[in-house]
Amino acid sequence: MATQPDIHLYTASTMNGWKPTIFLEEAKIDYELTAIDLGKKTQKSDWYLKLNPNGRIPTIVDRGNDDFVVFESGAILWYLAEKYNKFLPQGEKARSQTLQWLMFQMAGIGPMMGQAMYFQRIAAPQGHEEAFSINRYVTESRRLLEVLNTQLKGQDYLVGDKFTIADIATYPWARSYYWAKVSVAGLDNLQAWFNRIDARPATQRALEIPKPYWAFFGKRDIAAQEAENAERFKSDVKS
Repeated sequence: MATQPDIHLYTASTMNGWKPTIFLEEAKIDYELTAIDLGKKTQKSDWYLKLNPNGRIPTIVDRGNDDFVVFESGAILWYLAEKYNKFLPQGEKARSQTLQWLMFQMAGIGPMMGQAMYFQRIAAPQGHEEAFSINRYVTESRRLLEVLNTQLKGQDYLVGDKFTIADIATYPWARSYYWAKVSVAGLDNLQAWFNRIDARPATQRALEIPKPYWAFFGKRDIAAQEAENAERFKSDVKS
């Protein structure tokens, strides 16, 4: 009888949702996947809230560690990196730098670009176009991308020349600049980093699990996926 993989991943096709998928695909770790339907609010179901009291994705259950549950995408990446000794430098300073850039994504890139996306891609199509809010979040997102661009000067990845969980966390957000309507003009180091990770087959494979949303990255089926995304999240817009 075949044994179950240690990691059971509950996720959806979002920038945060792809983070553990990228790790697992890049690390060639076997895992079980349960796709969460955000449109149907599956993440608010009683059974899921027992795993993740915040009712968000992603979440993992580690069967190999007494069914230990981890939620919050950054915490999941750190847990997986330590469990499998992958994409996390061993030196004390390099590990701290990796954690710093991981937190930079969690505290800055994700929230700011997420709001830029929300006000332009969800609220505006529902008749709630807030010019002040859009300008605020687009401007701050651009500033944060400039910080990344500076950090990437003369190096391949965010922490030197090794691909780490800091890159895994940041890439799906920063790479979705199209969806946030944030310009990357003049950010040559950042664009080179995009190209570098665009060329990683495992990461690109992960972006199709459980379902591809290439429109987030300005590719393929853009009009159809824009309409689908606005419909999927229209209940999040409050009058």
